[in-house]
Amino acid sequence: MRIERAKKLKGVIAKKQNTLTVIMENVNDPHNISAVLRSCDAVGVIEVFILNSVTKKKHKMGKKSSASAMKWLNIHHFTDTKACFEAVRQKYDHIYTTHLGDDSVGLHQMDLTESVALVFGNEHDGVSEEALELADGNFVIPQVGLIQSLNISVACAVTLYEAFRQRDAKGMYENSQLSEVEQVAMFDDWKER
Repeated sequence: MRIERAKKLKGVIAKKQNTLTVIMENVNDPHNISAVLRSCDAVGVIEVFILNSVTKKKHKMGKKSSASAMKWLNIHHFTDTKACFEAVRQKYDHIYTTHLGDDSVGLHQMDLTESVALVFGNEHDGVSEEALELADGNFVIPQVGLIQSLNISVACAVTLYEAFRQRDAKGMYENSQLSEVEQVAMFDDWKER
């Protein structure tokens, strides 16, 4: 491996955020899934949870659009909502859904520097009732237009970049969130990819 390549990989790994993840629930469009994966990679997310409790098949994602992002993310597939949330709770302290409800808080009022998993729902129906019941709370992205929703990939990108802004202001990208051992293990894995 070239020295420049090794340096680049180590620099990216040092900025990875092991306390931030995304759960996509029953997202149908492979292009939306691919776009979410790219946004996750861009802000240093390490792993993503893809929950498909409606159909029991894995989505085929476009090779061109998602292959590069998939290469650098750990992707976990689930077909059972409860099992997915249980797995996420083993690693993350809070789970929040995107949902327009009376108890929802605005995105900018959330502390996204905490250990948090963010749930984005189906393009047509949003987050399921089961996911809402299992989550710790709900949030909305502030909007002033007549249509009170964004495409799932856009909503995820907006939310992740708010998390990026908060984490960057707190120095969480300057001071690695991973231990030396975790960084070395990730580098050893990545250099083979």
